[in-house]
Amino acid sequence: MSGVPISAYLTLALVLFCIGLYGALTKRNTVIVLISIELMLNAVNINLVAFSKFGMAPSIDGQVFALFTIAIAAAEAAVGLAILIALYRNRKTVNIDEMDTMKN
Repeated sequence: MSGVPISAYLTLALVLFCIGLYGALTKRNTVIVLISIELMLNAVNINLVAFSKFGMAPSIDGQVFALFTIAIAAAEAAVGLAILIALYRNRKTVNIDEMDTMKN
């Protein structure tokens, strides 16, 4: 049995999610917003694995869902960075405030 209680995992996930939410809502740099979203997804992964290990019926289901979430996060990061690079080539900026219209 693990010596770390589930409350420690949940507290860590809460702190990571709050930091990611703060960064996604307050920062103007698109790269920082993408990193904040990745932090939020990692907090969800910690919750999935913790509940998989400490749940009512411990199984591997939460870990499988965490792997799917990691795959989706990697695809989201790749597509998001590709869009960001394309926007930077056209606008010469990565600020979210300046990317609200479709004009050149």
